[in-house]
Amino acid sequence: MSNIDLVLKDMMSIEGAVGAAVVDYGSGMALGTLSSAKGLDLNVAAAGNTEVVRAKLRTMEQLGLKDDLEDILITLSGQYHIIRPVTGRKNAGLFLYSALDRGRANLALARHRLKTIEEDLEV
Repeated sequence: MSNIDLVLKDMMSIEGAVGAAVVDYGSGMALGTLSSAKGLDLNVAAAGNTEVVRAKLRTMEQLGLKDDLEDILITLSGQYHIIRPVTGRKNAGLFLYSALDRGRANLALARHRLKTIEEDLEV
């Protein structure tokens, strides 16, 4: 089993997880996906969220912000979507994408768990 497969399984073990992806935001392509929700097209989500990451990074650059982008949170009425850019030279240009059922997920714990999972990612 590849490291991406293990990372996806770990992401899906987060309470309330309904979808997980590892995405290359240079190309917008998902390197791996895993979902328990029908109708959640993670390849479409990967491409669309790539634009979100690019826009935020571009805006930070234009503003002269030197901070690191930890995560982007999108809240929907029934779900949380967390986008976490991967840090480190080896995995630069990737992000973790997690879709969570809002009624079952603990947002703080999910963010903490994604940080830990990100540290284990090797591509």
